[in-house]
Amino acid sequence: MDARLNFFAAGETANKVLKHLMAAGAAVRGSSLPAATQELVALRVSQINGCAACLDMHTKEATAAGETAVRLHLVAAWREATVFTEAERAALELAEQGTRVADGAGGVPDTVWQNATKHYDDDQLVALVTLIAFMNAANRLNIITQQPAGDYVPGKLH
Repeated sequence: MDARLNFFAAGETANKVLKHLMAAGAAVRGSSLPAATQELVALRVSQINGCAACLDMHTKEATAAGETAVRLHLVAAWREATVFTEAERAALELAEQGTRVADGAGGVPDTVWQNATKHYDDDQLVALVTLIAFMNAANRLNIITQQPAGDYVPGKLH
């Protein structure tokens, strides 16, 4: 499958947009939110949205960073899996609720937010919320333009 649009060769507007998106991603990666949590959240959001390109990227980045195959395979079923910490579970729940906002008329429930605040400080919460929003945006950009998956090399965009 060929992409409908190559953002890296699409001109001035694409360059400006990508510059800011990549800077936001770098800010989150440089935060105190644990790297493993970041990759798990990126995977879960991408699973929900069905973004093959992001699943390819974040699975490979997580593996390169030392994440285990068991945890990666169980992200989609994190509620039943025993391999995630309580903090990771709180992040995954916030990621799901923040991604499925159209499914719930009230947005992210207070109980989900309160659970996240038990495990993360304000700086980490900013990073987590930004990551969830960023991944939803990246997923949509990739899905709309039909970005192919399978040939991502760790470190290429991370």
